[in-house]
Amino acid sequence: MFNFCFWAIIIDGRRRMLISAGIHYPRATPQMWPDLIAKSKEGGADVIQTYVFWNAHEPIRGQYNFEGRNDIVKFVKLVGSSGLYLHLRIGPYVCAEWNFGGFPVWLRDIPGIEFRTDNAPFKEEMQRFVKKIVDLMREEKLFSWQGGPIIMLQIENEYGNIERSFGQRGKDYVKWVANMALGLGAGVPWVMCRQTDASENIIDACNGYYCDGFKPNSNKKPILLTENWDGWFATWGGRLPHRPTEDLAFAVARFFQRGGSFMNYYMYFGGTNFGRTSGGPFYVTSYDYDAPLDEYGLLSQPKWGHLKDLHTAIKLCEPSLVAADSAQYIKLGPKQEAHVYRANILSEGLNSTQVGSQSVCSAFLANIDEHNAASVTFLGQSYTLPPWSVSILPNCRNTVFNTAKVTTQTSIKTAEFSLPHSRDLSILQKFVTSSEGSSVSKSWMTVKEPISLWSENSFTIQGILEHLNVTKDSSDYLWYMTRIYVSDDDISFWKENSISPAVTIDGMRDVLRVFINGQLTGSVIGGWVKVVLPVQFQPGYNDLMLLTQTVGLQNYGAFLEKDGAGFRGQIKLTGNRDIDLSKLLWTYQIGLKGEYQKIYSIEENEKAEWTDLTPAAIPSTFTWYKTNFDAPLGVDPVALDLSSMGKGQAWVNGKHIGRYWTQVAPTDGCRPCDYRGAYNSDKCTTNCGNATQTWYHVPRSWLQESHNLLVIFEETGGNPFEISVKLRTTGVVCAQVSESHYPPVRNWSSSDFIDGKTSMNDMTPEMHLQCEDGHVISSIEFASYGSPQGSCQNFSRGNCHAPKSLSLLSETCQGRNSCFLGISNAVFGGDPCRGIVKALAVQARCTPSSNFRFAQL
Repeated sequence: MFNFCFWAIIIDGRRRMLISAGIHYPRATPQMWPDLIAKSKEGGADVIQTYVFWNAHEPIRGQYNFEGRNDIVKFVKLVGSSGLYLHLRIGPYVCAEWNFGGFPVWLRDIPGIEFRTDNAPFKEEMQRFVKKIVDLMREEKLFSWQGGPIIMLQIENEYGNIERSFGQRGKDYVKWVANMALGLGAGVPWVMCRQTDASENIIDACNGYYCDGFKPNSNKKPILLTENWDGWFATWGGRLPHRPTEDLAFAVARFFQRGGSFMNYYMYFGGTNFGRTSGGPFYVTSYDYDAPLDEYGLLSQPKWGHLKDLHTAIKLCEPSLVAADSAQYIKLGPKQEAHVYRANILSEGLNSTQVGSQSVCSAFLANIDEHNAASVTFLGQSYTLPPWSVSILPNCRNTVFNTAKVTTQTSIKTAEFSLPHSRDLSILQKFVTSSEGSSVSKSWMTVKEPISLWSENSFTIQGILEHLNVTKDSSDYLWYMTRIYVSDDDISFWKENSISPAVTIDGMRDVLRVFINGQLTGSVIGGWVKVVLPVQFQPGYNDLMLLTQTVGLQNYGAFLEKDGAGFRGQIKLTGNRDIDLSKLLWTYQIGLKGEYQKIYSIEENEKAEWTDLTPAAIPSTFTWYKTNFDAPLGVDPVALDLSSMGKGQAWVNGKHIGRYWTQVAPTDGCRPCDYRGAYNSDKCTTNCGNATQTWYHVPRSWLQESHNLLVIFEETGGNPFEISVKLRTTGVVCAQVSESHYPPVRNWSSSDFIDGKTSMNDMTPEMHLQCEDGHVISSIEFASYGSPQGSCQNFSRGNCHAPKSLSLLSETCQGRNSCFLGISNAVFGGDPCRGIVKALAVQARCTPSSNFRFAQL
């Protein structure tokens, strides 16, 4: 049973400090879920946190989908069977950079509705869906009081950010939300994040980069961090944000140092916005989020490993953290401070068998100076604190972890050309030894998307209709067509006066393409931007076609139901005489013919009149392409490299990979990143001058061994012959550990830190290397114990070097998935140079274990 009190969360009568990992089930496949949950648990998580995605579960009002990636019951049960708890954030508004913030678009069409305020139609629909989820969890016996993993629920989401937009109706809505949730009888606590006016029986929680100063609105509530942003999302044509590992660890340590009880990483695994699920507008398909587990489920090192060690250090302090009534604050310097937790073990349900002594003491020493290290004295001992760091002392004496000292390995991810399934040993050996790659296929077929009226469901009406009111978000695309008569006098007037007629639109979002007589005349991209687009007509009747496209619906802010898409205001043709196009007859057509025919699917793709594609026929706009390819060998995650394409969408075996776009980031704004000091999403960006995204995840479970169907719809022109299938893998791992570093925190237990009796003098630091599952260390590319210089992929020997370094590391690690080695003079056959602090730097290459075996033949 779950409960809460000041400072701590109580589960089954035991106070806990909980680490939570954010994983969104629809952003991965069910086949990926077990591995993601297992890696989260191995990384130190106690809890998995996820939103519930209303528009995924109820795409049509009253018709529910709980299958495949939407099988939330299966996901929750997997979490429970792994021994972890679950925090279920029902919302049902989620934001999450998810299309329309998780709201189904049909919700806009309910008469009189206003989202997220004291509005009867909205409250009725919201309550119906929330009750549906709560009842489902209860029926499946998934709440903690039923023996299931769910210990907390969430209602609403960051409503405090927009509440004032609704005035008194917003305040009334907050009260209604709380009473509605509590009235559902879930039997576990409810959370509202960023909601300072949450009611007495609802826990208000913090979201942000730093929440160490957060206090809930009652001292009867625990301090919860529901979203610790360990990265940020990316937009098409934007730089890639990264949050330094040291700063993230600093934020986590500070949160627990200052009384926090529950901390969730948003995200621990971000995953992929498959299909048209990305919000925005203009959010990319990848939701990697610089998380500890990358988009493909691989470990992002050193972030994953450094945080794992941090979690272990915090758990070593847990007996004192949960037993102390409050922390003792000690000022150590102008920007240095300590928080000390002491308690008798007989208090708060602890007993002597748990910790082996009569008292416990843990301390956090913080240096919040952004520039300078500091030497401090704490309980009679001296400690050196790096800038912007926290040292953790589980026994108030020995430092086992400092947030700024990263000893975990660094992993270098690569995208390597894949090899189709084959049992031919000569091909496999060639693949192992050759760096040559090949495109996904040399055989492509093509069909043009018609720039004309083709649908029986097209309709004609006077005036301009709002995009979403027509499409209901069933497609990104909406065609508007009208016919304009241009006289010889008009043409003469434009020529004589050097005037170009123009289509003028007061406001447009996200993408507009203008066609005259079937020819693309121009394009505009933006969010509610004014359009003035010159056009050219022929004498007589001209077909003017406007194509509006959404690139993810708005997912944040007040009044989402009013945001819409397509056009706002007047549409005019300007020149010698202005024509109000808004008042003409327009014919509307939803989507693409290829979409309507489902030519991307295995069952229906032959409906299109495909022809063979030759290199001379590209690039081409508004064109469908298809080919077949065999699945690559091994278990490494698979990605499509679409860097040769422009903008469009991709499907594999009928599964929608998502939107793609080779928008290029600005060439400026990327600079070396210093972890010290407060982080923001623009501080540590990379990828300047390159396309924001070029790799697109193809889950292994969507592939068959051979003859996989790849279908591409390309809008702007690209070269499909250069598309390739690549394997996303950790190709290189590096580690650099000094003999002055702390012994591995994983080697300690709580009983080692009682009354400050334990000494660390008899323990040595360790170097640890590990490849991904199914891979082994095939070679040691660099190893030096002494004074190595540089960093991963740029190591070099210093003046001091132990000759045995390379041979010892090769003997210890080669052919193994992981290896450990102590950092001491004795291990390397003596002191290579007296009087200096030595370090070991290693760079190793990881390869699939099968390839390693073949390479040895």
